[in-house]
Formats: sequence, structure tokens, C-alpha cells
Amino acid sequence: MTERLSRPLVIVAAFAVSLAIGLGLTLWLLGGPRVAASAIGGPFRLVDQAGQSVTDQSLKGKPTIIFFGFTHCPDVCPTSLFEMSEILRAMGSDAKRMNAFFVSVDPERDTPPIMKDYLSSFDPNLKGLTGSPEAVSEIISGYRVYAKKVPLKDGDYTMDHTALIYLMDRDGRFVAPFNIKRRPEEAAADLKRYL
Repeated sequence: MTERLSRPLVIVAAFAVSLAIGLGLTLWLLGGPRVAASAIGGPFRLVDQAGQSVTDQSLKGKPTIIFFGFTHCPDVCPTSLFEMSEILRAMGSDAKRMNAFFVSVDPERDTPPIMKDYLSSFDPNLKGLTGSPEAVSEIISGYRVYAKKVPLKDGDYTMDHTALIYLMDRDGRFVAPFNIKRRPEEAAADLKRYL
């Protein structure tokens, strides 16, 4: 009886801790202890799903939305990528005037071919970025992303991670977390202001 009760409590506790971390990071980015916008971002060198090099310089000249996640994510990542895809679709031809990146926090599993296969279900303007663990660690650090490997009982693992969409301006500077939890047309109109 105690074991049956403890398992749901462990799951609820894990969810609560994850939610608290996410909320804490969101509040911190939105204005907790003030962080200069210039403190978010910085140099990186990754590859996209086609094996092409993408660096922080690739952000220049276009506004950019960036989401950090991983292909084995069961819920938050595919939902966020679907919502990003709907916004890009609502932008019409203007979507090509933006950068939209899905950056893996799980470079051990998320190789370019895996990213290519995974992203085939989403808007074609969305690029997946990955790289060596060191290269991914550098961008995670620069963007102040929380990402932690969580072992599972079967020997596999999952990843806890920040689930924000970062909006960068045409100069590659952080603007604010971007709200995708609204009508795609409304979010698309908001993004078009940065073109």
C-alpha cells in the first residue's frame, strides 16, 4: 500500500520541482535579479540538420527565435515546435526573413540525421542545431539555459531543460522571451515588427 502511494507522490514531486525550476528561470529571465539583455547569447558554432555550420554570426541580419530541447522529449518539445511551426506558417513568405532554431540539449543522441528526421514533421523554415557536447555546452551557458540529464530506471535517460522561446533581434541581441501561447496570427504579427 505504501509503495503504491509513494510512486505517484514521487512523480508529483518531480513534476513540482521541474515546474519550480522552470518558473524560477522564467522569472529570473523576465526580471528577477536583473540580467542585462547583453548577458544572454554569445559566440557558438553548431551544425544544422543538413550538416551546415551555424554560428552566432548567422543570427545577424534577421530576427531569430530559438528553442532549446531534445528529440526524445515526450511532450513540451514537440508541442513548442508545433506552435512555432504554426507561427511560421502564419507569417507566410515573411517566414523566410527570420531564423527559427531548435537547439538540442542532448548532443549524444541528437545527431544531424536524427534532427533532420525529427524536424521533417514541422515547418521547413525550422532548423535543428546540434554539435559536440562541448559546443552545445557553450551555447547552453551563453543563453543561460538550464539542462540536466536525468537517469531513468531502465538505464536510459531524459533531459530536464528550460522551455522558453528566445527572441533575438536583427543584430543577434536578446530581446525577450517570446510568447507562443496565443493565436499564431497574433504571434506572427508581433514577430513581423522585428523584420
